[in-house]
Amino acid sequence: MGFSLSGHADYSEFGNDIACASVSSAAMMAANTITEAFKLNAKVSVEENCIMLKLLEDEQGLGDKILLGFLTHMYCLSEEFGGCIKVSVIEKNI
Repeated sequence: MGFSLSGHADYSEFGNDIACASVSSAAMMAANTITEAFKLNAKVSVEENCIMLKLLEDEQGLGDKILLGFLTHMYCLSEEFGGCIKVSVIEKNI
């Protein structure tokens, strides 16, 4: 389980885009809560145009709950910034 974000919302000019800032901030809070607050094993990558988190193990289900909260927040942001944020849920069998 995890998430991958890429692209720009183009809600406003680069550096002033509150849609991008909202998504990035929520993603970093989810990642930091998983890795720092709960010390769960996860792979996190932050690059110029991409943020990725892959939860490697989650025996107690804490990471799952954080990711569900993050997904819920992404749906709210996609409604607030209509047309600028696209949310897709992809199931992969590993």
